[in-house]
Amino acid sequence: MISQFTSSHKKKCLDLLDFKFPKDVYPVGRLDENSEGLLILTNDKNLNYKLLKPEFEHNRIYQVQLQGIITPEALEQIESGITIALDDGPYTTKPCKVKLIKKPENLPPRGHPISERLPTSWIELVLTEGKYHQVRKMTAGVGFPCLRLIRIAIEDIRLEKMQPGEVRELKRDAVYKKLHISI
Repeated sequence: MISQFTSSHKKKCLDLLDFKFPKDVYPVGRLDENSEGLLILTNDKNLNYKLLKPEFEHNRIYQVQLQGIITPEALEQIESGITIALDDGPYTTKPCKVKLIKKPENLPPRGHPISERLPTSWIELVLTEGKYHQVRKMTAGVGFPCLRLIRIAIEDIRLEKMQPGEVRELKRDAVYKKLHISI
């Protein structure tokens, strides 16, 4: 399911009525249909505006399973910035933080399993921007295609032990504080 209300690609879209939210609640940012993890939903137009402004760089943290065993050179390339293709032409990503990690524990089952025979590695990636399929394009660009992508945090709002479909309501002041935004 993708986290928008309509899709030009005939994909199943998020229906907030399934979750009993008011009609004025919208996702801030997106996850594509093959991505998992944290999604902020809000009816606060000021929060939505601030999070979407390019000058408000905020950390988005992802755990990414890659095909193959990633090399230190590839990690360095990702961290320095890599040129990816966007609809309006080539784009060089901003420098980011990346590190090799162990496979995260207690992951929910993946929609379609990955063969256990394939060698894979996991990285944690911290971005301050969010271009279309950026993480997938970055890892593929250094020769290690993304097999699984999980957003675990936006600034200090963390997924923690939440499971797919689980919802946690936060007070407005707490959200702004965790996102390092002034009200």
